[in-house]
Amino acid sequence: MAVHTEVTDDDLVAFVARYDIGAVVACKGIAEGIENTNFLLSTDGGTFVLTLYEKRVREDDLPFFLGLMEHLAARGIPCPTPVHDRDGEMLSRLSGRPAAIVTFLAGMWPRRATPDHCAEVGAALARLHVAGADFPMTRANDLSVAAWRPLLDSCAGGADSVAPGLGGELAAEMDHLEAAWPSDLAGGVIHADLFPDNVFFRSGALSGLIDFYFACTDAFAYDVAICLNAWCFEDDRTFNATKARRLLAAYRRVRPFSAAELTALPLLARGAALRFLLTRLYDRLHPSDSVLVTPKDPLEYLAKLRFHRDVRGPGAYGLE
Repeated sequence: MAVHTEVTDDDLVAFVARYDIGAVVACKGIAEGIENTNFLLSTDGGTFVLTLYEKRVREDDLPFFLGLMEHLAARGIPCPTPVHDRDGEMLSRLSGRPAAIVTFLAGMWPRRATPDHCAEVGAALARLHVAGADFPMTRANDLSVAAWRPLLDSCAGGADSVAPGLGGELAAEMDHLEAAWPSDLAGGVIHADLFPDNVFFRSGALSGLIDFYFACTDAFAYDVAICLNAWCFEDDRTFNATKARRLLAAYRRVRPFSAAELTALPLLARGAALRFLLTRLYDRLHPSDSVLVTPKDPLEYLAKLRFHRDVRGPGAYGLE
């Protein structure tokens, strides 16, 4: 279970008493997630999620994340809404950690994504990009191309122990991406981590987007490229063009792609694959005693990177 910080009953009751949400009825740790400590909090006023922000999340970034969720929810995006305490604050401290309470979203994430799921995700992502257009805060993407070289350098000594020749392949990929990475694409607020376990569905319809703690200001098409990697490959690591076509078609019905975005999409997808490969590789080679989950396989994203490297245009993703 990914509960990094324990909370005593007395501390929990005192913390919740600062909010107008009723008295605590139950509180149970949520197993999913590795970045923060999450509890399903039940009070006699409803059900909520209590989050304690751990060391991987910078406290200075929390006003951006919480403000963004409140902004998007007010514009109809189905995402958690931060609850204000009686002093009007969204952020406080509990058990020595920054902490917040947000509304609970009903639904389940899809263990096996279908083309219909992908279409729902594409449309929701586009709506998120449009809804965030007037959000006044910005946050740099600290896991974009400028951050990958330091990650690669920190893994260089052990990369070949994960797969023979991996270090050299990643170095060559890094050289190419740094030289070719676009800087003039349309951008704004992006989610940057919209994996299946961050999207809830009920009766086949998308009911919620969660985990905005990688959200930042970057190119919209890069967010789309992350989703291609996260949603459009099968368990055997083959690419499913039908899923990609449904995702992209649904997205551009809400927010049309520019010609420059379509041209850049294969490169952005390579970059997105490298980003997740490197963070997984880092976690594999530098395990933390405080993380109570099994590190994910970085080689899953090596297969995806190699696929995107061979793509010559957006047609491979089902677009005309």
